[in-house]
Amino acid sequence: MKNLSQFVGRNRSDWRRLEALLDRAEKKMQALSDEELDDLGRLYRRATSDLALAQRDFPDQKVTRYLNGLVARAHAVIYRGDPMRARALRIFFFRTFPQIYRQLWPYTLTAFLVFLIPAIIAFFVVLRNPNAITLLLGQGVQEMVQQVKDGKMWTEIAPQVRSAASTAILTNNIQVMFLTFAGGVTAGLLTLYVLFSNGLQIGALFGLLQAYGMSANLAEFIVAHGVIELSVIFLSGGVGLYMGDGLLRPGLQRRRDALAARASIGVQAILGSIPLLIIAGLIEGFISPSALPWQFKAAVGTGTGLLLYGYWLWMGKSRGK
Repeated sequence: MKNLSQFVGRNRSDWRRLEALLDRAEKKMQALSDEELDDLGRLYRRATSDLALAQRDFPDQKVTRYLNGLVARAHAVIYRGDPMRARALRIFFFRTFPQIYRQLWPYTLTAFLVFLIPAIIAFFVVLRNPNAITLLLGQGVQEMVQQVKDGKMWTEIAPQVRSAASTAILTNNIQVMFLTFAGGVTAGLLTLYVLFSNGLQIGALFGLLQAYGMSANLAEFIVAHGVIELSVIFLSGGVGLYMGDGLLRPGLQRRRDALAARASIGVQAILGSIPLLIIAGLIEGFISPSALPWQFKAAVGTGTGLLLYGYWLWMGKSRGK
């Protein structure tokens, strides 16, 4: 069986490496270095994929029974206790998540441009003709437009309701994040629509406020939380486009398999982003609408932005690279 021989020959070294790591982990998990734990997780996921292929192509062969036992053994080791889970979380946030961000960077950049271009166009259209905002955003913005004409901002949140507002803001942000992510199953079309429409809305609002000399007020409100919030939205949009690309260009895989593989990476990116949205929601609920000076809010936005992108771009890189 030529195909079976090729399958075993191609993957035997990985299986043996996994067995060696499991031998040590079963004795003392703490004996494994961070790099070895990373290998353990990667090889476990690879073995589960190999098991699925073996069950499909070689259901009655010894290699399938061997892989079934290997995967079961690895699962028992990895999920056996709290110390492993805590260490796995540390590896995820200090290595895996930033590595995934860098892997998805071309798609995230595309998501950013899909948001930015309509935002710029809408800004100048509404700046030139403020009444055009109803054509772009619908009649539902009339009340807000009247507030702006009266010199009032809708972003003012009373101190006594900021806790509730923070919760509502966080919920909305998570909904947008999951919507852009889920858009991947529509070949990215829903993701593109959400990004485009949100860019159009932000650009139109800034154009309206600029026409009435109030854009600085909105900029002051956004600057503290906006870097984290928008960056996460662009990342989730990048995930949606990444999944959509897998559907459109599956390569040698079946479209279903390509989508599943990319969704697995995308889910990790989304889970890693949830703590970031919590931070952004707290800032948006308590700092952004406060009477603190705009310089302080700008410092918060700049500081959190530098920390976030320093984390995404540099954390988890191998030494010497």
